[in-house]
Amino acid sequence: MLSGMMSSRFHTSLTLLERLRFPSEQEAWRRFARLYTPLLFHWTRRMGLSSDDAADLVQDVFVTLVEKLPEFRYDAGQTFRGWLRTVLQNKWRDRLRRQAVRMPVAADGNRAVLAEIEDSRADSLFTEAEYRDWLVGRALELMKSEFQPQTWQACWEFVVAERPAAEVARELGLTENAVYLAKARVLRRLKQELAGLVEF
Repeated sequence: MLSGMMSSRFHTSLTLLERLRFPSEQEAWRRFARLYTPLLFHWTRRMGLSSDDAADLVQDVFVTLVEKLPEFRYDAGQTFRGWLRTVLQNKWRDRLRRQAVRMPVAADGNRAVLAEIEDSRADSLFTEAEYRDWLVGRALELMKSEFQPQTWQACWEFVVAERPAAEVARELGLTENAVYLAKARVLRRLKQELAGLVEF
């Protein structure tokens, strides 16, 4: 019993990225999938893929992530966004190559067209600001249930809605200090959850 509690406490103190290195961490993989699936779908749809093709590509990416993430090591010189972008683009290129091979007429011309489409779309899909906004927003949605509603609301109104702490405190029946503490608690948890996945 005690060892189970200690193990649970150990795992919850780790970042999500660290927890993905443990094969038994099914909850971490579920959390990761819930966190990243909307972003990957957003990116693939912006590539011009249909819903079905986007779903297939996202599935291909997750197969690779299941294989590679346990070995992934955070490197301050390389962002996780950049690494994920590479995985997604490689899977996309694989699909484009397979499509080009199946095109019987003017194969060389088709390959050139596909390569041009790939290059023109790729650079505009993965800005750091967009990635950060999507990931932080999604993580906050997933974390909401971990906090008392009043704590969550205080942080949300103060940080996201950018309302003055005094105004939020009055509305929620809190002290200004309680609003600052709510912000600190939620943001501390957010940073712990996303360490290595996004730069703060």
